[in-house]
Amino acid sequence: MVTRSPQDTAGNRKVVKAAEEGRSLVGRIAAIMDSFDGDASVLTLVELSRRSGLPKSTAHRLAEQLRELGWLERDYRGYRVGIRLFELGGLAVGHSQLREAALPHLHALANKAGHAVQLGVLDGDEVVYLERIVVGPYRLPTHPGARMPAYCTGLGKAMLAFDELATERILESEMPKLTATTITSSDELREALERVRATGVAFDVQEAYEGVACVAAPIRNAGRAIGAVSVTGPVSKISLTELANAVQLTAANIWNERFDPKGRQASNRARTVPSPVNVAS
Repeated sequence: MVTRSPQDTAGNRKVVKAAEEGRSLVGRIAAIMDSFDGDASVLTLVELSRRSGLPKSTAHRLAEQLRELGWLERDYRGYRVGIRLFELGGLAVGHSQLREAALPHLHALANKAGHAVQLGVLDGDEVVYLERIVVGPYRLPTHPGARMPAYCTGLGKAMLAFDELATERILESEMPKLTATTITSSDELREALERVRATGVAFDVQEAYEGVACVAAPIRNAGRAIGAVSVTGPVSKISLTELANAVQLTAANIWNERFDPKGRQASNRARTVPSPVNVAS
């Protein structure tokens, strides 16, 4: 039997601590989550520590924090993946399927409009951009994965008009002014969303970015919108009212592609849309 001196033990502790500190917090969390696989749906703390390569105390601390977030669950046998991760996974799959269904229609719209086309979804009070198709030399200030406040974007307003809970949260919060024409009051936003419900399209004329305008339509049949599509371009070169019907039709085609593979013709044809000069806010 080998007896270790206090110096050896202290030295080992330093090595372990150095190895732990060499991994970022995200890296340690990833190690915890990567410990679960098809062969190990439930892990004891000892197994979790061994599989993750983390000290038992660190594994326990992180596992408990993840449990509080719903990423992990715990019972008498040990830890397992929590329901929250399944929910997030379902959202990721849904967004991926929406993007795949939308891509050919986004390209067709971009070719017809001659301007950039974007696809977005609503996450809380923000728009998350899933895809964009850029036409010509003009470059958008947004990119896939980027976020913007929903209240001042065409995509956001197109979805907020059919999401009462999200709208109420925004109405009760502060709406910072991003440009000279950004919506800043609850009354303005309510009026804008009422127009979206009446016409089926939303406008953003330099509300989010100076010099940029867009027209957007929600992707929906009934109830909440699962996303929205927009045509965006320089405010001096884009004709929003002329593009409104094409954006509406594209949104309907994306819905049919996603939920009706046979491609039923949208029962609701695009309606006449008022000028954005009167609805820009």
